[in-house]
Amino acid sequence: MYFAALLARTDDGWEASDTELDNVETLADLVDLARLDSVDDDTVLALIEQEGSWFAVVRVDGEEDPRVFVSDAAAANRSSYGSMLVDELTGREENADDELDSLDLDGTEDGEPEPDEDETDGDAAADAGRAVHGPLGDPGLLEDFGVGRGAILALDGDALSEIADALGCTEVLEAVR
Repeated sequence: MYFAALLARTDDGWEASDTELDNVETLADLVDLARLDSVDDDTVLALIEQEGSWFAVVRVDGEEDPRVFVSDAAAANRSSYGSMLVDELTGREENADDELDSLDLDGTEDGEPEPDEDETDGDAAADAGRAVHGPLGDPGLLEDFGVGRGAILALDGDALSEIADALGCTEVLEAVR
């Protein structure tokens, strides 16, 4: 079960709205959704949590590139919205398309001779299939709001409530939960 909410910074503090992620397929879709909630291009935080397993914060500041933090990449990678963020942070989705486009039908890259079995690099294959574990992204994305790198890395359990508490908007977030 997911919980997703948007926290938009305003002159009067933070405003929260729960959000459905049904139409969100990419990070760009999530950023567009957050920008719709923005007041005068101020900060919007997209908060996503899956049953205490992992959480993510996506920070959108006007037209700047979003900043993303995922608490546990391996756990997030087992869910659709989490894997979307992990793929974006690791560049996995882009690289997969590029690799497929440059492969010939025999599995070699265009213009390269087929390698002998003895010359194949097992380490490269292992690296390509290796899963990312632990936190991923920018743990400093909330430092200017009083949630330092160490604090965000130490969060677990009900992390979104702890973030809201640090931001001074617990009641606002709990109202949409």
